[in-house]
Amino acid sequence: MTIRPFIPFPDKRLKTVAAPVEAVTDEIRAIWADMVETMDAMPGYGLAGPQIGVMQRLAVVDCSDARGQAVLMANPEVLHASGQFREHEEASPNLPGVSAVISRPRAVTVRFLNAAGAVEERDFVGLWATSVQHQIDHLNGKMYFDRLSGLKRKMLLSKAEKAARR
Repeated sequence: MTIRPFIPFPDKRLKTVAAPVEAVTDEIRAIWADMVETMDAMPGYGLAGPQIGVMQRLAVVDCSDARGQAVLMANPEVLHASGQFREHEEASPNLPGVSAVISRPRAVTVRFLNAAGAVEERDFVGLWATSVQHQIDHLNGKMYFDRLSGLKRKMLLSKAEKAARR
């Protein structure tokens, strides 16, 4: 297992839709292992392949208190989203030094290929739901700040530029 480096924003890969995973192989499982180690080293609640330059629809999420409960997902897609929303402060290691409060559905049902290569449907609630949606955004070439108004996004990116110059 290896801790992988993050792709810095504005690298075009962060704005590119990731390719579907054809099958869960030992190579995919090795990438997931690296992703979990990288996520735990941040520390963070999730990680998507494009964040580390892997342009495949791979994500890991672990919002457990004790850690070690990572959900490994290939080709995750939201099947159903709650009509209730929750706000949570989100950030990304691809754009360090800034964060923003983002409103997302409080609960989602997600279909994905699991580590065994089987199709799984799982309900995620609260922080788990927020993190899964955040990772799916990355797989679709979006970052959390893309959900902000134009003015708020511009202010956040300006703040990030200033932080990077220090």
